[in-house]
Amino acid sequence: MWARELAVSAPGKVILHGEHAVVLGKVALAVALDLRTFLRLRPGAEGRLSVSLPGVGVRRSWDTPELRALRERIAGKGHGEEPLPRGKQLDALREFAGIAAGASGPDSLATLAFLYMCLAISAQYGDVPSVDILVWSELPTGAGLGSSAAYAVCLAAALLMVCGAISCPLQEGESTARWTEEELTRINSWAFRGEQVIHGNPSGVDNAVGTWGGALRYQAGKITPLKRKPTLRILLTNTKVPRSTKVLVAGVKEKILKFPAIMNPVLDSIDAISQECQSVLEAMPANPSPEHYPVLEEFFDINQHHLNVLGVGHPSLDRLCQVTASHSLHSKLTGAGGGGCGITLLPPDTSPLAVEAAKQDLCACGFECWETKIGAPGVTLHCCSSLSAQVLHALARS
Repeated sequence: MWARELAVSAPGKVILHGEHAVVLGKVALAVALDLRTFLRLRPGAEGRLSVSLPGVGVRRSWDTPELRALRERIAGKGHGEEPLPRGKQLDALREFAGIAAGASGPDSLATLAFLYMCLAISAQYGDVPSVDILVWSELPTGAGLGSSAAYAVCLAAALLMVCGAISCPLQEGESTARWTEEELTRINSWAFRGEQVIHGNPSGVDNAVGTWGGALRYQAGKITPLKRKPTLRILLTNTKVPRSTKVLVAGVKEKILKFPAIMNPVLDSIDAISQECQSVLEAMPANPSPEHYPVLEEFFDINQHHLNVLGVGHPSLDRLCQVTASHSLHSKLTGAGGGGCGITLLPPDTSPLAVEAAKQDLCACGFECWETKIGAPGVTLHCCSSLSAQVLHALARS
């Protein structure tokens, strides 16, 4: 029986460069965002497994004998180490959890992913655990910031650890610890299964960023960590304008088919920005000084114009760029565009007063802002007492 109280955290992500072009085989750079999802793991009552996800309104508890009886139906056999989530398995889980067919709300998908991962992992490595799991996140859902992947990474790490498939690397007296490269690979593989439950056909980028952190290059399905991982200060802004990634991707494709001689050079230029940016980041020190930022700011400006040419801009994003430019800051959209989120570089010599003024002006537009960093560490194990007062308060309140 699991006997320790610990916490696991994993970062969200933003796309630095390469949005939309990556769909057509170009390079994209994804970076870990220092807004994290936290999972608290506690010993539970013998014979009970509980999960609480207050952010999406989920509080569920099951008898472990019931789950043992169910898992033989969903784990699959003869499909390698990590069984793929299949339709009949997920249907059985929906029926067990009382989730309506076709339900796609965050509460339903988070519950489904939890049950799948718990039963599939325990079928491979051990018994269904008697534990209490509580998940709290600094990441907004549905904003393209990798919140579901951070959740899946935390779940994978916690469940694999409880079932004995990976070690508990936190030693007495330590506040944080990370797993070996081999164990991180296993965590990432299972987190990808969780992402498949939630999204169907994910790229694997979000869970890789959540697992390894730092910065990753993605091209045509191949994920490569950058050699150097400088930490950059940013302002993350959510315009709160809803958008459909599917519709935006289709619009870009239509424009390329209509004007190939015009649009293909734009895609090539975005690809070049991603590759040039990778070279700059890999040459930077871990904590860059102000003189390292001007070229990154120019990349932001050029790429934002390219994304507008592709048709994925939005008046809210134009407003975001105008507001930050009035404070001598440089911004671009991140993710699908059409609203959603934007990122603003904050060079080290940016005064706190200037950042606060920019935040106030953006909030006056109805936007939501976070001052944070990119290049954050990946999935991490924590001693609960070492967590920040804000996180401890949120977990206790939950």
